Amino acid sequence: MKILIIAAVLSAFAAPAFADAPKPPDAPVVSPDGALFKAFGGHDGLVRVVDDLYANINADDRIKGFFEPAKEPHTKAMLVEQFCQITGGGCVYSGKDMEKVHREMGITRADFDALVEDLQKSMTKNHVPFAAQNQLLAALAPQNRTIVYHPRPEDAASQGPVGK
Repeated sequence: MKILIIAAVLSAFAAPAFADAPKPPDAPVVSPDGALFKAFGGHDGLVRVVDDLYANINADDRIKGFFEPAKEPHTKAMLVEQFCQITGGGCVYSGKDMEKVHREMGITRADFDALVEDLQKSMTKNHVPFAAQNQLLAALAPQNRTIVYHPRPEDAASQGPVGK
């Protein structure tokens, strides 16, 4: 039930992201005072959440194919950086632009929602308070606009169905 609530929250908060922005994650710092960072258990807590997220992804047949095992250490580091910045932990995200990274992957809304479910399971396992989970997920929600593949009408007509 909580997973459905989170998916609904993400849908409600989804807004256009700034695709041309250079490096910062397409999500705001939602807790400049660091309270959210502390609710996640600081840097070590974020590492545990991301480690468990990856374990969930690797067990999730819906989305594990999007994640290259060779890139796992780098992707984990970038997720920790991104979550640290968003939660007010003082980190600066140094990764690539979200749209550029995901543009050719053909990620569907169902794929995006599966990742959200896996992230929520990881946060719950690590005892992140539900309100803190919602804050992070609401901050990440606008990435849906740059990560999920939205074919142009002429592309959809020429390529047929897209997705899984």
